[in-house]
Amino acid sequence: MKLKFGPNSPYVRKVMVLAIELGLEGRIEKELVNHSPYEPDQGVLAINPLGKIPAFVTDEGMALFDSDVICEYLSVLAGDTVWFPAERSARWHALRYNALANGLLEAAQLVRLEQVRPVAFRYGNWVQAQTAKVLRAIASLESKPPAGVDIGSIAVACALGWLDYRFAELAWREAAPQLAEWFGEFSGRVSFASTRHRGQK
Repeated sequence: MKLKFGPNSPYVRKVMVLAIELGLEGRIEKELVNHSPYEPDQGVLAINPLGKIPAFVTDEGMALFDSDVICEYLSVLAGDTVWFPAERSARWHALRYNALANGLLEAAQLVRLEQVRPVAFRYGNWVQAQTAKVLRAIASLESKPPAGVDIGSIAVACALGWLDYRFAELAWREAAPQLAEWFGEFSGRVSFASTRHRGQK
């Protein structure tokens, strides 16, 4: 299996955390690519026409994307029923948290894209609207942090880790002490600690 990745993508991190938890990391050949939304890597484009990472190729040569599809593939490959629960209620619970984490990240990344534009081209109302989504997601997670270990808890942890990496000034822990406690516990997992973003302590 082959994975084209960037060191600072929370979606790549989600895939790698799950791969480590499933014992599949050693079977994945990883290739670091010089990739940006404006100048996608040609090798990534050959796998994913959307030009996004992670971009994954199975041993049979099938191209897979995005992170959720790759994660489910790895789960099936490993015969897993923990990270993607088989029991219906637990599965919807896990997928709900995964969706919330994905939405949080999408909004935060849109804010990040605005921040790197020249000041004259930034749209303040758009930034405020996306930031509000992030804060609502954090408030929802604070009201009921993830319980147990599943794909939802991985997704939430990766989203919060990326906020720490790109938006330290947000100081989300101040308004979410229960979520912060949960995140501190999850951060102790080897799979998560060993996949920190480049330069992150």
